[in-house]
This record gives sequence, C-alpha cells and structure tokens, in this order.
Amino acid sequence: MIENGFWVFGYGSLVWNPEFAFEDRQIARLDGYARSFCMWSIHHRGTVENPGLVLALDEAEGVHCDGVAFFVGPDTAAVTLAELRARELISSAYVEVLRDVEFRDGRRVKALAYVIDVDHEQYCGGMALEKQAAVIAAAVGGRGPNPEYLYNTAAHLAQIGLEDVELNWLSAKVRELLRG
Repeated sequence: MIENGFWVFGYGSLVWNPEFAFEDRQIARLDGYARSFCMWSIHHRGTVENPGLVLALDEAEGVHCDGVAFFVGPDTAAVTLAELRARELISSAYVEVLRDVEFRDGRRVKALAYVIDVDHEQYCGGMALEKQAAVIAAAVGGRGPNPEYLYNTAAHLAQIGLEDVELNWLSAKVRELLRG
C-alpha cells in the first residue's frame, strides 16, 4: 500500500497539527463513525493520575465525520506511517483501519483512519458533555493542556468550514470553568 503513497483521515489534532509532509489535502467525509471525546488520554493530554480526553472515531450506525484527508507521497510514506503509528498507537486504544472516505467533489479513496477500540480500558463513550468539560478543563499531558487541544481542534474545523457544534459548546463551557 505505502509504495504508491497513501491517504490518512484526520478529524482531531491531525487537522491542525499533522506533523508530516503531505502532497494533497481534501475535505473528506467518513461514514459510520462520529468524532467524539470518547478516549481517556493518559499520555498526550492527561496523565494516568489525572486523565484528559481526546477525540476518537466512535463507530455507530447512521453517522458520519467530516474531516481532512491528507495524501502522503511515496517518497515519505514509510517514514510518515511509522511516525503516525508512534503518535496514534501509543497506548493501543486506537486501531488502524483502512476505510473509504469521500471528497466534496464526489471522489472516493481508501484512507487510513485511527478509530477507538471500544473494548480498550481508555474507551469512555457516552460521557455527558458537562462531565467532558470538567475533565478537559483540569487535565494536562505530555503535549500540553487538554483545553488547548479542544480549542485548536474546534477553531481549525471552523476555519475550514467544518464547524462542530458540540466542540464549540465544549470550548465555551471549558472557558467558563477556567474563568471560575
């Protein structure tokens, strides 16, 4: 697969901080998954003692996630795939899958996506938004404060025309909690 390059689907921090070179970027839709703060973060945006929350793709009927598909060219594919795996599979809560995504112009491609393993101990789907806000407001991990992750994701999605109402509500609530 990687000898010709590959597409990877971003829905959270990859949208605003991919940390890899790419040759093309397209707004894309992934059917059957929702963007959700359904994963405890014990490395990047929280700790084991005080976990934060990060976004994951949570599989469900009748839903979709709009995000960004990045094309990684063949010259950097092997290195990029290794770096993505080191970043995304740090605790094995994500599963690397290959799924169809659709661009706005109707083209469909296979893209790597990192989806939540619902059987993993870090899965926390179904948490009320108020609780999510409280967790996010209080957590800091190896990549920085959990609120920064939320704010950056919400702002960048809005910038590219993919405003997420739930993330906007969470951003406002976390800001309110931090003002205290």
